[in-house]
Amino acid sequence: MHILPARQHPFRPVPLRIVSLAPSVTSILLSIGVGRELVGVSKWCRHVARVGSRPTVGDCWKLDVDEVTRLRPTHVIGSVPFATEAVEKILRQPFIFLALNPRKLADVETDILTLGRVAAKVPQSRLLVARMRSAFERVTARSGTLLRHSSPLRVYSEAWPKPRISSPPWVAELLELVGAEMCVPAGSRVTDAEVAAASPDVILLAWTTANSRSRISTALENPGWRRVPAILNRRVFAIRDEWLNTPGPPLVHGARAILQSLTASTERS
Repeated sequence: MHILPARQHPFRPVPLRIVSLAPSVTSILLSIGVGRELVGVSKWCRHVARVGSRPTVGDCWKLDVDEVTRLRPTHVIGSVPFATEAVEKILRQPFIFLALNPRKLADVETDILTLGRVAAKVPQSRLLVARMRSAFERVTARSGTLLRHSSPLRVYSEAWPKPRISSPPWVAELLELVGAEMCVPAGSRVTDAEVAAASPDVILLAWTTANSRSRISTALENPGWRRVPAILNRRVFAIRDEWLNTPGPPLVHGARAILQSLTASTERS
C-alpha cells in the first residue's frame, strides 16, 4: 500500500498556513479576508493595516529559514527584490514557494487574482480588483476637475535617493491616471543631470522604508537642480512610501496622494 504524505492525503487536507515575505503580499491577503491562515509576515509588513502581532521573519533579500520553518507553513510567498541566496534556501524546503514580480497595474491585478486562488478566496479577490478599478476611475474623474493644464504635468517621482532611482512603472501609470507623465524612465537608476535635463514641473519623493519622512530639503538644496521648474516653484512633495511602493491595495491611497500633491502644485503657480 502506498501512503501519501499528510499534506497530499485526499481525505485529510492540511490547513493552509501562509508566510508572507512582502508588504504587498500581506496587504493583498488581508484585503481578501485571509486571517488565521496568515501565520507570519516580513519584518517590513508592520505598517500594513490589520497585521497585528503576527510573528515576523526576514524577506526575500535576507532570510532566516529556521524562523520560517518553525511556523510550519504550507506556502511562502514573496515579491521582488529577490536575493539568490535567500531563494535557494527557500527552494530547499518542503513548502510551496510563490514568487511575484509585478511591474504594471495589470500585473498587480493578476497577483491579486493568483493569491485569491491560492487562498481559496476567488470571489473576494475579484471584488478587490473591481473596487480598486472603481477607485482609480474616481481619482481620474476628480483630476479632470482639479487639474486644468494644456499639457500634462511632467513629474519626477523618486523611490530611492542614493543611488537615485525613479519610482516603479506602476507609479508612472498612476500619474497617467491623473493626466500627468513621468519625465524619466520608471524604475530606473538616474543621475542628477538626467533629472535636471528632464525638467520636471513637480517632484514627488516616496523613499522606500522612509514612510512619510522623505526629506524635501534634499531636493530643494540640490545644486544640480537649481534651474529645475519644480525647484524654482517649490513644487516638491513627500508621499508615504508604502502608498507608491506597495503593489497592492495601498496604490489607491497613492493615486489619491498624487492627485492631492499635483493639485497643491497648481496652487503654487
